[in-house]
Order: sequence, then structure tokens, then C-alpha cells
Amino acid sequence: MDGEKIEEQTGVVRTNCIDCLDRTNVTQSMIARKVMERQLNQIGVFNANDSISAYPTFDTSFKNMWANHGDEISIQYSGTPALKGDFVRCGTRTIQGIAKDGWNSLARYYLNNFADGSKQDAIDLLQGHYIVSASRDLALPAEPEGLEAYVSMKLASVLVLTGLMFAMMSLRQARNDWRHLLSWFPRA
Repeated sequence: MDGEKIEEQTGVVRTNCIDCLDRTNVTQSMIARKVMERQLNQIGVFNANDSISAYPTFDTSFKNMWANHGDEISIQYSGTPALKGDFVRCGTRTIQGIAKDGWNSLARYYLNNFADGSKQDAIDLLQGHYIVSASRDLALPAEPEGLEAYVSMKLASVLVLTGLMFAMMSLRQARNDWRHLLSWFPRA
């Protein structure tokens, strides 16, 4: 090729949502897959009708790389891996993926409501929106004590158990036999 211009880009594909996670990652993975197939075809690596799925090792590597990258971005933003990672990795939703998404959604709820204050302060500071408050800045962060610690731990426990209950009810409706859930847990 020697630096020769093959084709000039004439447009931009833009996908967007407020946090660029989850569904956006799924959409971008499908667009990137098609673009890569076209590029590999144009430079002569693929034949006219070849697709990435014709090369299983490359296909798996591409899907895992994309899903891992989405997980890393999501962890930075939300504190948990991206939702719908099973779809990016496998091309379909799985029972384990749905359960993992339920757990990660509960974790996000907890983090967003009880643990992300310092992240928001850092973002505000970087964007120039941080408001200095003498009372907030002088007070040392303290671990919750007494009733406050008891209530927040109880609330978190109730939220997690409620989420697990709903996840199990949903899975039970999907499959009338709940024993398949035991395969998710490693044997001792």
C-alpha cells in the first residue's frame, strides 16, 4: 500500500447516550465489526464475501477485546463492568449474563447513592464547577456510626436480597427448574 490513499472517509458514525455504556457498547461493537470487515476487504486481507465469523480465533479475540474495553470504561464511570457484556462476547443474551447484569445494576444503585460523592467532586473540580464550601472541606469524612451505620447496612442488605429475589423469580419463570442456578456457584 505504501501510504497510498485507498478511499477517503465521507462520513462519521456517531452513537451516543449520556454515559456511553451498555447498549451503546453493544451498538458500537456491531458497527465496528462491519467497518473492520469492510476495511479488511478493501486492503485485500478478506475476500469479497468474507466475514470476521469465518475466522473463529479472530472473531473470539475481537469480541473479547471489545467487551473487555467496554468493561474498563464502565468500571471507570460506574464502578461495575458493562451490562450486556454477554451479548458483545457471545452474540446472544445468556441466563448467567442476565443474572450478572442484575447484580451489577444493584451494585451501581448502591455506588450511585451511597459511595460516589468523591467521584462527583473530582469531576466537578476538573470541569471547573466545584464549589468550595468551608463546612464541607473542613469536616473530615467519618465512618458512619451507631444507628446510621446500622441503617445503611440494613438498607444495602435489603436492596441486594430484594434484587436477588426478583432475579430468581424471573429466572424461575424462564425455566421451571431452579436447580440450574446452582451451576453458577463453584463447588468447594
